Order: sequence, then structure tokens, then C-alpha cells
Amino acid sequence: MHVLVIGAGGREHALCWGVARSPLATRLSCAPGNGGIARLAECVDIAVDDFDGIVAYCRDEAVDFVIVGPEGPLVDGIIDRLDREGILAFGPNARAAILEGSKVFTKNLCKKHNIPTAAFEKFTDLDKAREYIQDRGAPIVVKVDGLAAGKGAIVCATTEEALAAAEDILGGQFGAAGDAIVVEQFMVGEEASFFALCDGRNALPLATAQDHKAVGEGDVGPNTGGMGAYSPAPVMTDEMCQKTMERIILPTMRAMEQDGRPFKGLLFAGLMITDRGPQLIEYNVRFGDPECQVLLARWQSDPLAALVAAAKGQLAGYEVDWSDRAAITVVMAAQGYPGDYGKGSEIKNISGAEAIAGVSVLHAGTKLGTGAEGDKILANGGRVLGITAQGSDIRTARGRAYQGVDAIDWPEGFCRRDIGWRAVAREEKAEQEGE
Repeated sequence: MHVLVIGAGGREHALCWGVARSPLATRLSCAPGNGGIARLAECVDIAVDDFDGIVAYCRDEAVDFVIVGPEGPLVDGIIDRLDREGILAFGPNARAAILEGSKVFTKNLCKKHNIPTAAFEKFTDLDKAREYIQDRGAPIVVKVDGLAAGKGAIVCATTEEALAAAEDILGGQFGAAGDAIVVEQFMVGEEASFFALCDGRNALPLATAQDHKAVGEGDVGPNTGGMGAYSPAPVMTDEMCQKTMERIILPTMRAMEQDGRPFKGLLFAGLMITDRGPQLIEYNVRFGDPECQVLLARWQSDPLAALVAAAKGQLAGYEVDWSDRAAITVVMAAQGYPGDYGKGSEIKNISGAEAIAGVSVLHAGTKLGTGAEGDKILANGGRVLGITAQGSDIRTARGRAYQGVDAIDWPEGFCRRDIGWRAVAREEKAEQEGE
């Protein structure tokens, strides 16, 4: 089977990493790929939004299966185009991808079908938004309706912050994605990520994870695309996972099918675990980044076979095997991220990091040098590397990941040093109580 992965980030490197070990994969390509993916797959210079180029490549190179990584092309209808061309692909069509493409749509769906989520209102008029925010007070959350690369949810500690966020968004900060905003209740609890493979009718829960969105240690500072993640998420007990399926995932699947939008692909529920149980923060319609990295590290059975089964509507009775070992990813980003950052600096000694037992380095924003520097790895984005490690528990995996970070020679990069702190604290507490 010739498999084509669409995308260029750490998520796509992880997907290629999983596909490459499948006996079903006889050839692996990635469009456009990155400097790390080039070691696993044939990287082809086709942009993720070049649907004509993607289809032509599939035709010319006899691609059997396409896996779409990022949300943009999904929301824009790449699966619809591939379906019309008779090319089997993993991901939701545009009508189903609206779960991520519009927070207003998802919040209204939750309201109609009694899916637990924060109380909210939608606004396109700034004066009405101001009035609502001043009436409700803070803390409060202001969100961009459309896609915003993981940076469209602003948790506001003061009314002034919320008013400024609403003004910025409706004033054009996010372009057309911010033509509408959602202003919602601030939920108190612990965040977790829940994933389910879906085939339009059936939903298969996958492993859980937690990520760190804020740029600063202690989970402070502006949100990023993700500074690290770990799996499993200790807060997601078997009981909590069951409640999530019963109260959130399965009602969503039924609602989407009833609405003529059956969901196929990966349904990623961002959750807040509260005193009342799991509440939906938002949906994504693709694997998370960097959560995908830790999921693929623990995925023991054939990932490609599972994705094909989902795309073909054959998940009934399907099972996925997971390693009992924990996994953690620490993101190394370019200095200045999530603000302005430089590109082109050389990253050295990745091989030294990968020589550490249990450590893999997954590339996000990298490219290969050209000409005489063709053997060099250069930084080419904000989030650049994901140092991924496994261990018997989160604490062990984290120690190995930071050994990998310290082995890498890249003065222009930085990382958070506290990834996994909640899980480590739980492990240490359990250890002390067991003494």
C-alpha cells in the first residue's frame, strides 16, 4: 500500500513513524514533509492546500491511502475532493470538520443535545459582547469562532482583558476566522485530551493524554500550539473515560449522523475534568500536536490498519493495543515563539539525543540544508523538535526526555522544564503514601 501523509509538522512525523512500521505500507510519501520526515518517507513539494497537486500526485504515483494531518485542509474540503476522485482517505469531510471549523456550531450542537460544556453566548457585535462581558465579569473565556492555530482561546483573568480580547478579535486580529466570537463561562478543573477513532457510526476510544499549551513554566503566559504532552493522563480514570464516551463522544456521533454529517476520522475532545465530571472545552477533528507524538509512542498494534478501518467504516469490534509504558514529549521551540522568531539556525547532535535509550526526536519545524550544507538540519518554524521518550512511568520518561533535550546543541532554542508536572506530582504522592 502506497500511503501519502499530508502535513509538515511533528504530528505528521509521528504519523509517518507509525505508518512506517506497518506491514501494510510498501511505500510512504509525505507532502510537504520536513527534515526529519525525510528519513522515513519520500517528501514531495506539494503544499497542504494544493488540492489539485495532491490529487495529481495520487494519480501519478498510485497512492492507495491518504492521511490528512492538519485541520486547515480538512475544514476546506480535502476529503470531499479525494472522495470524488475515488481515493481512500482518513479524515472528516468538510460538513463534519465544522466541529473544529466553527466553535459556534459545536457549542450550539452541545446545547441542543445536552452535551456538557460551559455556558456561552455568540457575538458578532462588539457592543453587545462588551455588555455581556461586563455583566458576567471575570474570569471568563473569549474564543475565535474559526481556526486560529491553537491560539484562539483567551482565558481572561479580568474584565479588562476580556474586553480587549473581544475588541482585538472582532477588530480583525484573526481575519475572517474572528468574524464571530464565543464568550463562555470559565470552568474550574483539570484539562485532558480524549481521542476516538470514528467511522461515521462507531467510535473507538484511544489512549488519553494531557498537553501544556502555555509557553511558560507553571502553565503561564500566552497559549501556543503546545509545548509538551504526556500519556496516559492520570486524571482520565476508567470511570472518567466511560463518562466521556457516554456523555460527550457518543451523543456527538449520533447528533452528527442525524444532521447528515456522519463523522469519520479522529475526534479529539479537549476536556475539563470538573466536580461534575467531564465537560467539553472544544473539538478538534485531527490528531493533536504534540499529543499525537505520545500516542504513537504507546500504540503497539498497527496504526495504519486502524486508520484504514475507520476510513472504510469497519471499526465495529475493532481493538487497539497500547503499551503499559508512559510517554512524554518535550517541545523545543525557537527563541521568541509564540511571537517573532528567527529561522535558519543549525541544530546539532540530534543523533546524540536519539542514542539515549527510549528517546526519539520527532521533527516539527525543520528543513534540510541545501547545496554543500545538505546534511544539516535547520530550524524552520516556531515549534521545531519534539523530544519524545518512554519509560515505566511519567517521571522516568520525563527524565529521559530532558536528557535528550540536553544532548541537543541548539543555542537558539528553548523548552519548558516542567512538562508533565501534574502527573509527576501524582506519582510522587502515591509513592509517599505507599511507604
